[in-house]
Order: sequence, then C-alpha cells, then structure tokens
Amino acid sequence: MLNDNIYAGVFGDSVKKGWSDLSRLIFTTVLSEVLSGIGFRVDLGDTDREQLYNELLYYFGLAGGLNVCEALEAAWRDPYNQSEIKEFILAWLRKKAKKDVRATGVI
Repeated sequence: MLNDNIYAGVFGDSVKKGWSDLSRLIFTTVLSEVLSGIGFRVDLGDTDREQLYNELLYYFGLAGGLNVCEALEAAWRDPYNQSEIKEFILAWLRKKAKKDVRATGVI
C-alpha cells in the first residue's frame, strides 16, 4: 500500500484534488491490467475513460467516499472484487463497442 506521506509529497496542499488524482492513477493502473489481459487493443478517449471511472465508482459504492483511492486499491487487491471489477470494465467496453457500431451504422 502507498504511504500517506507520498500522497502529500506528490499532490501538495490540495488534498481533495490529490486524492482524486491518485484514485484516477489507480484506476488507470487497473484499466491497463484489464486491457492487457483481453488480447486486443482498445483506445479510450479522455471522455470515455472519465465516464468509465465514474460509473465504476458509483457501481461499487466508492463515489463520494473519503478515501476513494485506498478503497479502490483495496478492492483491486481482493480476488473476488478484482474479478467483479474486471467483469464490470469488460461489460462496459462491450456496451460501448455496440453503441459505437450502431452510431456509425456499421453492420
């Protein structure tokens, strides 16, 4: 687990922004691990990544918590939660792919 002093050193005085940035960093790590395991390349823009991040936090009840980054990190370390997070991300990507195909008219 990361040390609180590291958080303060990296993010300075803005604790709220720091925790938010750190939880996004943890989310990016989680997303990278999930994407590396699926066997094909997925490009997500900033808007899609932010939407997935927010939906994941809400789905797992982490949104609005005091320590989202620690909660997300702990959830990722737990084998059951890790598999649930992976399934959520993969389902989200499948749904997004279907929407994109319908929007572009590709059959």
